[in-house]
Amino acid sequence: MTIETIFNLVVVIFTVGNLAAMGLELNLRDAIKALRNVKFVALIVVWSWVIGPAFTYLITKILPLAEPYAIGLLLACAAPCAPFYPVVVRKAKGDVAFAAALLLLTAVGTVLVMPLMLPLMIKGLTVSAWAIAKPLLTLVLTPLAIGIAIKVYAEKAADKLFPVVKKIAGVFTLLVLVFVLVLYGKKMLDSMGSFAIGAQLLFLGGMAAVSYLVGFGLKQDQRSIMALGMGTRNIAAVFAVLMAIPNPDPRLVVMVILVVPLSVIVATIAARVFAGLAGPPPADGSGPESPRPKPREP
Repeated sequence: MTIETIFNLVVVIFTVGNLAAMGLELNLRDAIKALRNVKFVALIVVWSWVIGPAFTYLITKILPLAEPYAIGLLLACAAPCAPFYPVVVRKAKGDVAFAAALLLLTAVGTVLVMPLMLPLMIKGLTVSAWAIAKPLLTLVLTPLAIGIAIKVYAEKAADKLFPVVKKIAGVFTLLVLVFVLVLYGKKMLDSMGSFAIGAQLLFLGGMAAVSYLVGFGLKQDQRSIMALGMGTRNIAAVFAVLMAIPNPDPRLVVMVILVVPLSVIVATIAARVFAGLAGPPPADGSGPESPRPKPREP
C-alpha cells in the first residue's frame, strides 16, 4: 500500500467524519423553522452560488494565478460553510436557529450545484458532472443525512455519539494536514512566492465582509452567521470533488489544503469582531438569566 493510497483513505474518513459530526449537531427543527424565511434563503443562495463564484472568477482574471491555483480557488468557491461553523457561530453570538438553516441549505446545495457549476466554470475540466456528484452523494450527503436522522430519532444516542465522532474527525483532520506536509510540503513553500495565499484571503475575507455589511435588513446576529458561512469553505466537500479528478496537479492539492488554515484564521477574527458588535442579551427574559440578589435578612 503506497503513501498516496493511505492518504486517500485518510481523506475519506476525514470527509465522512466531519459531515457526520455536522449532522449529529444540527437541530433540524430550528433549521426548518428558519428556512421558512424566504429572504434569508434567497440571500444564502445568491451569496453562495451567484456572487461567490462571480467574485472568484473575477479574482482569477485580475491576479496572475497559475492555472492549478486558479482551479483550486474555483473548486472551493461553490462549497460554502466549514465543518467548524457551529463553533464560530457560538463565539460570534450568532442566531443559532438561522445558522442551522444555513448549514443545512449550503450542504445540500453544494451537492446539487457543484456537479453542474464546476464543468462550466473550469475550462478544460474533463471530469463529468456524475463523476463530481458521486463522491458528494456518498461522502458528503449520506453521512450528513445519517447524522441528522440519528439526531432526530435518537437524540440521546446522537448526544453520546457526537463527541466521539467529532474527536475522530479532529484526529483525521490533523492526519490530513500531516500527510499534506509530507507529500506537498515543498509545493506549499513554493506557493509563498505566488498569489495563491493572497487570492484565498481576498476571496474568504471579501465574502465575509461584504455579506455582513450588505445585510439586506437582516439582524446583526443573522448577518454575522451569514458572513461566517460565506467566509469559510466546506473543505470536506472540496476534497470529495478533488478525489474525482485523475492525477491532480500538486499545486491544485496545495490550493485546496490552504482553505483549511485560512478559513480558520478568517472565521476566528470575524467571530471576535461580530461578538464585539453584538448587542447586550435581551431584557425580556429570553437571554441568559442573571443571578437574582438574595433577600436581606431582617
